[in-house]
This record gives sequence, C-alpha cells and structure tokens, in this order.
Amino acid sequence: MSSPRISVIIPTFNRAHLLPRSIDSLLNQTISAHTVVIVDDGSTDGTENLVSEKYPEITYLRQDNLGVSAARNAGIAAASGEWLAFLDSDDEWMPEKLQCQMEALAAEPEMMLCHTDEIWIRNGKRVNPMKKHDKHGGWIFDKCLPLCCVSPSSVIIHRSVFDEVGLFDQSLPACEDYDLWLRVTARYPVLYLNEKLIVKYGGHDDQLSQKYWGMDRYRIRALEKILGTNILNEKDRLAAEDMLTQKVRIYTEGARKRGKLDEAKEIEERWATVLN
Repeated sequence: MSSPRISVIIPTFNRAHLLPRSIDSLLNQTISAHTVVIVDDGSTDGTENLVSEKYPEITYLRQDNLGVSAARNAGIAAASGEWLAFLDSDDEWMPEKLQCQMEALAAEPEMMLCHTDEIWIRNGKRVNPMKKHDKHGGWIFDKCLPLCCVSPSSVIIHRSVFDEVGLFDQSLPACEDYDLWLRVTARYPVLYLNEKLIVKYGGHDDQLSQKYWGMDRYRIRALEKILGTNILNEKDRLAAEDMLTQKVRIYTEGARKRGKLDEAKEIEERWATVLN
C-alpha cells in the first residue's frame, strides 16, 4: 500500500531573509512531502532568485500582491497531494512534524485534519502562550469562537475538506484562518497532537496582527457569515450568536473612542440584522 501523498504550501511576501529557515525545516522532515509549492505574493526582495538558485526542486508560483488567502488558495489549486499542509514563511517545523501527524491520522482514519502544539518565540525570546491560546481536539467549534485556536502552520488537512467548506476567504485581509476554522470545525472533529512540533516566530512588523487595528472587525464578519448558513446545530448557533454580540459590543466601544462613529453604527446595524 502506497503512503498518502502530502503537498506543502508556503505563502510568502518579502521574507527572503526568513524563508530559508522555513524551507530547510520542511526539507529536513523525517518523511518527505510529494510536492512543495511556494506562492510568492508579489515580493520585491529577491525571493524568486533565492528559490530558483537555492531550491530549484520546489515549485514556485508568483502572483500579484493579492494577500495570504489568495496565495494559499493558489497553492491548494497547484498542489497534487491528498493531504495538504501549510507552512507560513516565518514559521519552522520540527523534523518529525509530518511523520507524527500522519501516524496519528493513520491510527484514527475517520479524522480529516490534525493540528499540534507549538513553541512561541517573540522578539527572539521563548514565551509561554496565555491560557486563551490553549489547543484542543474533538468537536472544538465553541473553542474557536473567541479567537483562532488552530495555527495554519500546525495543521495537515485532507483535500476533500476544502471541497466541502470552501477555500480561504480572499475578501478578508486578516483573520482568514479564524473564518476557515469556524467553517471546518462546525462540520468536522479535529485531531489534536499534544506535541510541540512547530515554532512560531512573532514580533516582526509585517505580521497581519501588527498591521491592522481592531482585528475583531474581521472576526465579526466571519461570525456573520457562518450565522447566515444552515450548517450550525442549535448549541453552536447560540454560542456563535453570543460571541458575535460580545465582539460587536467591544469593537464598537473601541471604534467610538477612536471617532469611528459611522463604522460603529454600520456594524451594529449588521449585527441586528443577523440576529433577527
């Protein structure tokens, strides 16, 4: 019996100085991916030359600067694997990451995705994540409501999941992973591997969390989207409505303090429409 085919997708934008660390951690895995696709989101820092000269065996795609969701979606379209793994270009995998996940999935063949624990490095120092960032397995829709609790770099997911739930939402400039995991965890249980198999580096200026004020505005949009579908059971729907109400209240209070009165009014009007 042949081993499952794994494709790894690396979106990147102007991270030629970080990209080799990510790629090398992928190439040093104890089992090999069948295909690796780097999607360059319009870099101007020599990323293309770096990949062609140092990693000629890797598939390289270039697109206009359309954002990380478009880059990941382009990678999904180009990938040939049955299983898809994502690696952000500022993150790093432990050598046994893919092997541990595929062995865990083989032991629980009904599971369609698996994520792992992680190590956090902020501004060069290891830090302990707060409790709100704890990882979970099983039916975790409710755990995904406050904030994104599945790191894209930690997950491996069966291609058929995207066929059912859709791709990353390219209209969201941030929190696109939060939006996806709501759609996924409403339909699928998640296998959690309690091992620190990725390293997430933070604190640099180009992170989306540093770029955008008021990230909850995008989580609000994601909650509005899923509440507009019929896929939630009653328990999950009530939990999503409660979280939407909390996020709208907190965000609009902040918007008003910053003089964004029209934005606060628009969000409150949308919220009332969704809940009615």
